[in-house]
Amino acid sequence: MIVVMGAAGATGGATLRSLAALGVPTRALSRNPARLASALDGPTRARTAVTAADAADPASLRAAFHGADRLLLTMANGPHQVRYELNAVEAAVDCGVRHIVKVSAPAAEPDSPVAVSRGHHLVEERLRTCGVTTSVLRPYAFMQRLLLLAPGIAAAGVVHGATGRARCNYVDVRDIGDAAAEVLTHPAPTDGTYPLTGGRAYSHQELTALLGGMLGRPVRYVDLAPAELHAHLVGRGGMPDWLATHVVEIQQLAVDREEEPDDTFRRLTGRAPRTLEAFLGENLHRFR
Repeated sequence: MIVVMGAAGATGGATLRSLAALGVPTRALSRNPARLASALDGPTRARTAVTAADAADPASLRAAFHGADRLLLTMANGPHQVRYELNAVEAAVDCGVRHIVKVSAPAAEPDSPVAVSRGHHLVEERLRTCGVTTSVLRPYAFMQRLLLLAPGIAAAGVVHGATGRARCNYVDVRDIGDAAAEVLTHPAPTDGTYPLTGGRAYSHQELTALLGGMLGRPVRYVDLAPAELHAHLVGRGGMPDWLATHVVEIQQLAVDREEEPDDTFRRLTGRAPRTLEAFLGENLHRFR
C-alpha cells in the first residue's frame, strides 16, 4: 500500500493521478477527506482510499499509516512544515513503512540562502538516519505557478521579478507526479536524490517574449531590486510576508547559481519532460 501525505496539494494530487493511471491502489491523507474525495477525478477516486489524518496529530498519522509500506511525503511550504514532516517521518517509521519518497527543493543545504530549503535539509537529514530507504525528489519551479502571473499579464501585459537576465528551470507538476509514481512503484527501491526540471531554462525576458508571441500582443518584464519585488508582492499581490520572502529568495538563487536543465526525468521515465510552450498553450486563455 502506498500512502500519499499532502494529497490535496499540487504534487500530491499529480502523484495520485499518476498512480491511478498505473492502476496502483493508493491511500490519500487529508484533514478534510470529504473535500479531497470530491475534488478527485473519477478514475483517480476509483483507485484512492481517502483517509482522515492531520500532520499536527501524530496519533492520527500512525492510524493512517497502518499497513502501508511506502509513503510519499509532500507538504505545502509554510512556517510549520519541518515539524509536520518530521511528525510524518517518525510515525511512518513506527508503523513499519519501508520506503519514503520526499518532495524536497533545490539547494536543500544547511547554509542555503533559501529558508524553505534549509527546512527541507533538516527533514532530509532525519531521513538519512531513520533506517528506511529514501528517495528525495528536488523539483525546480512549477510551471503551474506561472498561472499566478496571469492577472497581471491579462490586465497590463507586465511581469515583475528580480532575476535580471538569469534563467530559471521550470517543470510541469504532472511530470513531478509521474516521477514520484515511478520511484514509489519501483520493485526494489533504493536511496537516491533526483533533481527534476523541464527540457530548458528560461529568463524572464525569454518567458515574456514567448507569451507575447503566443498572445499576439506585447508582454514586458519589469526587473526590480529584491526589496522592491518583496514590497510589490506584499503590497500589490497580497502575499504573506514569509511567502514573498521565499519568492525573492528563490529568484535570487537563480541569479547566484546558474540553472541548467537536468536529464533525470528522462532517465526515470524514458520520455522527455513536458515543455513550457505546451503548458502555456494549454492555459493561454488564462493570460488573455
